[in-house]
Amino acid sequence: MQLGGLQKMTLLDFPGRVACTVFTVGCNFRCPFCHNSSLVLSPDLPELSQAEFFAFLQKRRGLLDGVAITGGEPLLHADLPAFLEQIRALGYAVKLDTNGAFPDRLRAILEAGLADYVAMDVKNSREKYEQTAGVTGILPQVEQSAALLMGGSTPFEFRTTLVDELHESADFAAIGRWIAGTERYFIQGFVDSGDILAGGGRFHAAGPEKAKTCLEAVRAFVPNAQLRGVELANG
Repeated sequence: MQLGGLQKMTLLDFPGRVACTVFTVGCNFRCPFCHNSSLVLSPDLPELSQAEFFAFLQKRRGLLDGVAITGGEPLLHADLPAFLEQIRALGYAVKLDTNGAFPDRLRAILEAGLADYVAMDVKNSREKYEQTAGVTGILPQVEQSAALLMGGSTPFEFRTTLVDELHESADFAAIGRWIAGTERYFIQGFVDSGDILAGGGRFHAAGPEKAKTCLEAVRAFVPNAQLRGVELANG
């Protein structure tokens, strides 16, 4: 398992937990709006050793109670289950972020009880998925992962990063039909981190009116859908 960095404390990344966030390197997607391009394009340059990471967890026992694993794409790594077992052995709850491209690996982790919460990206409507993910042939796997979460017992959320140039309200209506009945779904605001895969300036956050329209479109099928990191003109 190659690690690309560590956020030492977060109250936002793991619902209900005081957590740290650890980043894995490498990803099988090439989303042009990805804000962690260095983790995607430089898989041979880990910035954090596992020894350093677990030493950090040892020292924070009693102060933190959760670890969020994000990327890159954590499920790209075949040794992820062993990594999660070590985290849980220290008494931490685990949140796993994924793009949904590895349903068999996700299933194995869920069946082993190695994740307490899963956050899965839904990049766009089925019709625009390949364009938004930057790769081909991945929709069947994503659909399997979504169905696995919706049919299972592990708490989870779906989330979509709203990019003005890539999404319209009709896309969110299509997403809503796809994941209808889901309890937790978030439309996230796009932020240009300065580390965008396609380069800065190409993509932008949607305005408040568009964000509101997209939220209304998905709420027809997912009534509890919410905005995250998106400012609306009227609060």
